Amino acid sequence: MPTEPRLSRRAVIATAVVLPGAVALGGCKDDEAGSGTPGAVDPKTGQAVEETPTVDPAVVASLSAAAAQVTLLSLGYTSTSRKFPALRTQLAAGAKYHASHLAKLKETAGVQATTPKAPAAASTSSAALAALAKQEKAAAAAHAAAAVKLSGAPARLLAMIAASELQLGTKLTPAKKKADAS
Repeated sequence: MPTEPRLSRRAVIATAVVLPGAVALGGCKDDEAGSGTPGAVDPKTGQAVEETPTVDPAVVASLSAAAAQVTLLSLGYTSTSRKFPALRTQLAAGAKYHASHLAKLKETAGVQATTPKAPAAASTSSAALAALAKQEKAAAAAHAAAAVKLSGAPARLLAMIAASELQLGTKLTPAKKKADAS
């Protein structure tokens, strides 16, 4: 007669311990719309209480710095594509990703992307690709470091952008340099 699978005592206890925590965390929200009650009045003074900002200034500063770096990378892609038309197809995906990253960064209230001076394109196409790869990897490291200092949706956004930049940087690295790095 076949026996039915049974849960071990450990599995039952582990589930009993983990399940309430998972249920509690499931109700948490990353993006609180604001704190305080709109139109609240201070009982001592009788005056309206100022609302606190809906987005932490540190988050806005980190995402604005990231937006400036992404803008700089986009300008690098644009100038390289103009100078070396043969690279346009190869650079199209990276340019598209940076445009979408910039749009996601600007969705957060208060995020401003400064327009930095466009970098000069290199003299050869291989040097231009190597420069873009180096910029991508540096931006990835900066965004990953900034993501560690944040939490919630802003941290995930910066980590996602960092991962994308690292992949783009690896893709742009010439095959010879990839072999040397191994």
